[in-house]
This record gives sequence, structure tokens and C-alpha cells, in this order.
Amino acid sequence: MLRILFFFYQWLIAFPILLVLTIITALVTIVGCFIGDSKVWGYYPGRIWSQLFCWISFVRVKVKGRENIDKKTSYVFVANHQGAYDIFLIYGFLGHNFKWMMKKSLRRIPFVGKACAAAGHIFVDRSGPKSIRETLDMAEQTLRHGMSLVVFPEGSRTWNGKLQRFKKGAYQLAIDLNLPVVPLTIDGSFSVLPRSSYLIKPGKMILTIHKPLFPDPISGHDIETLMKKSYEAVELALPKEETAL
Repeated sequence: MLRILFFFYQWLIAFPILLVLTIITALVTIVGCFIGDSKVWGYYPGRIWSQLFCWISFVRVKVKGRENIDKKTSYVFVANHQGAYDIFLIYGFLGHNFKWMMKKSLRRIPFVGKACAAAGHIFVDRSGPKSIRETLDMAEQTLRHGMSLVVFPEGSRTWNGKLQRFKKGAYQLAIDLNLPVVPLTIDGSFSVLPRSSYLIKPGKMILTIHKPLFPDPISGHDIETLMKKSYEAVELALPKEETAL
């Protein structure tokens, strides 16, 4: 009975409210970034929007390890990608200003795509070597100005809830700019809204912020070691059934 009631609540009440909130947030972001500081307007409206999204969806959030990061330090955050609610979890509850690296296709979403562009988020173009290089150059410029970056090194959401292999792109940025990498573990997002479903399931998500992986003062990062350590950190905070490839 509760599932039936929530089904109607989701589509007749929650969805219209969230749609309006999304449009308002996008417009505030676009206008705010046009007339003001994109570090402020490109982050805080989205943060509030994400928190409201979770609250209206009856999704509870717990954050562990926030003491591991410094708000004044630039990081490359790398997180596993369980589902659509990963966005709301990180945006709303990480507590650190950042820009996303996101798929180019998201730019086509009405209102949201323009808001993300105005906010300075980075759209990943994989159409060719030149486009990839231009994307990485944009990301490097963002990080050079003291901003942090959030990347899903798996590349896309998991289909089965299990942790997938990490790709090298995000790590190359950390190496080029000699920045610390912070692994993030997302747990519970797959249960709330998996890639194969459009029906939200109320539940709990946990965001674990691991200790930063700092470059060696002399030799910097080693990419293989960096990928291995960050993968192991993410994996450590997941239930065993979600870790196998």
C-alpha cells in the first residue's frame, strides 16, 4: 500500500515540485553567474536544489569524513557512480565548492545545460583527440584558479550496482597540476534510483570522504599507484556485494 501511495506521490506531487525547482534553480544560476561571481552562483543554488531534491524524495543522507578536507584547498575528487542521485548527494552534501566534469550530452537538457555552462562546469567531449585535449585544458584552467573538480572515473553509471574500473583522465589532471586526489565512496544511490528505473525508492545514501592522496614532494604522483589507492579507498567503504567487477 505504501509503495502505491508513494508512486502517486512521486508523479503527482514530487515530480511537478522538483521540475519547478529545477527551472528556478537553473534560471537563478544563469542570471547570478551573468551578473555576479560564478564561484558563488554556480555552486550554492545547486547545493540547495540538491538538498531539497533529497528531502522531497524522502532520501536520507549521512556524510562521513568531512574533516578530511579543507575548504581552502583545491582537490580532484573521484567518486564511484551508482545512479542519478549521486549528483544530489555530492552537490548537496560534500560541503566543498567545485565544478563537475560531465558528459557533453547533458548540455542539451533544457535549462540545466545552460545553467551548467554558465556555472563553468566542464563538458567532456570525446569526439576526437583534439576535443579531449581541449576538455582537459579547460579543466586545468579551472583548477589553476583555486577551484576543485569532481569526476566519476568509471565514466558512466553502473548497470548492476557494482564498482567498475577507473579511467585515467581525472588522474592525469591531478598529475599535471600536482594536486591531491580525494576518493569519495557513494553507497545507497543505486537502491534509491538505479540506471534501469524511473521510480525513486525512499532510502538512505552514505557519502564517505576519504583522506586526500597527496603527491610526493619530489616526484609527484605516480598514476598507477594513484589509481590503485583511490580505487581501494572507494571499494573499502562499499558493501562486499557491490565491489566485484
